This record gives sequence, C-alpha cells and structure tokens, in this order.
Amino acid sequence: MKQVFIDVETTGTNFWQHSCHQISGGIYIDDVLVDSFDFKVKPHEKSRVEQEALDIGGLKLETIVNYPHRTVVYPQLIGLLASHCNKFDKTDKYFFCAYNAHFDNAFVRAFFKQCNDNYFGSWFWSNNIDVMVLAGEYLKDVRHNMKDFKLMTVAKELGIEIDESKLHDGFYDIELTKKVYDIITKK
Repeated sequence: MKQVFIDVETTGTNFWQHSCHQISGGIYIDDVLVDSFDFKVKPHEKSRVEQEALDIGGLKLETIVNYPHRTVVYPQLIGLLASHCNKFDKTDKYFFCAYNAHFDNAFVRAFFKQCNDNYFGSWFWSNNIDVMVLAGEYLKDVRHNMKDFKLMTVAKELGIEIDESKLHDGFYDIELTKKVYDIITKK
C-alpha cells in the first residue's frame, strides 16, 4: 500500500483563485516512510495573495515571491513520486492522505494543471483518505466538548504533544496528521 501524506500552505482558500506556496509530504509504503519532501514554491503569477493567509504562517509577500518557480519544483515533485510508483501502471498508485483532504487535493491538482500536467490521476487513486473524516468517526463521542476540529485541537485531544510555533508549516502539519492517523487507525 502506497500513501502520500500531503499538506499545502496557500495564498488563500480557493484553489481557482489562489495557489500553493508550500507543498510538503511523506511517502509511505506499507506504513514505512520511504521519502519526504518540503517544497517552497512561488505562487502562480495570476493567483491572488491574501495577506490573512500569509499571516497564518507568519510570512510576508516578499518572502514567497522569491521561492523557486513551479518549473523548478514540479520536476522535483514528479521525480519523487516516480521513484516509488509507475504512473503508467493502472494498479500502481498512491492514496492521497491529508487532514481535510479535499482542500489539499484541489490545490495540488491545480498545481499540476498550472504545470501543464493533466495526469494527476495517473499518480493517485480517485478516493482520498481524509484524516479529518476518520478522526470525526473516532472522536464522535467527545466532539461536542471540543472547541473546534482543527488539526491542533484533534491532536491535543488524542494526547499528541504540540509545538504551536511550528503549526501551519506544511511539513510539521504532515507529521501531526500522520500521528493522528496512526492513533485513529490503531497503527
């Protein structure tokens, strides 16, 4: 079983208006971490940038516009994916795993399209593994006592120690997501 736990940090919340500025992940094969990535990427030229979105990660526009261009990042990402998966084999794909997976999936799909690649589905199964949804089932008996259902809140509820200064860094959020996943799936 191949899984890629992915987290993106973005310039806003709408994949059709905003874009990624960080794409982070861990590639797991049979629940063993075999590779990881943490790409900073310059937002697409036509995307909107909301300062509020940057404030969440403590970033400034001047910082993210100096990140590597997608034409540099995309081949590196594809190279990592290709090192563990054959996109031409319909039986060899990754599960796309994330906390609130539809959000991250939409932005990564948009990133592929911005790189003139319409073959996102050659790498990933069509069904996401959404750790937030799994956590909802796992915590349904205590959900009413929780202030919200953000990753940090869920992780704390599960007894995971949090370094709040690292929150909203894609790579740290992946680490938390995987810890939550392991607890709720009893791995």
